[in-house]
Amino acid sequence: MSDEPYMREAVELARDNVSAGGLPFGAVLVRDGKIVARAVNEVLATNDPTAHAEMQAIRQASQALATPDLRGAVMYASGHPCPMCFAAMHRCGIRTAYFAYSNEDGEPFGMSTAALYAEMRRAPADGELQLHPSRPTGERGLYEAWQARRARAELAP
Repeated sequence: MSDEPYMREAVELARDNVSAGGLPFGAVLVRDGKIVARAVNEVLATNDPTAHAEMQAIRQASQALATPDLRGAVMYASGHPCPMCFAAMHRCGIRTAYFAYSNEDGEPFGMSTAALYAEMRRAPADGELQLHPSRPTGERGLYEAWQARRARAELAP
């Protein structure tokens, strides 16, 4: 099967979302030739800035498949994924994504994330968002506790 039907569905989801008062973004997540998630951008509906269509599709698919590992899945998005969505796809194992509208297409409408990609290329110390280490006095062993918990869980019958 070609990618065309999945791409058309992602765009149609986005158009329907616009009609419903949302932003023009839709996503379809496919694994093994089957749609495992369909989602739209819900930022305005939920006041959640992370509720992008791709993020919502990842959340739905992870729940439906009962795993955070989405290797082998393909994302079809109406718009160029932002850095957050790109990172989430990368993190969960998605290695192929298609988009209908580019950052250049979205630029005249304030829908480009090119500036965010440029920010992400900057060294953390040089960016707009300043990151500062700040571990509480005496705090240690958090990662060791996690590793020990995992080891105990693997040994449990």
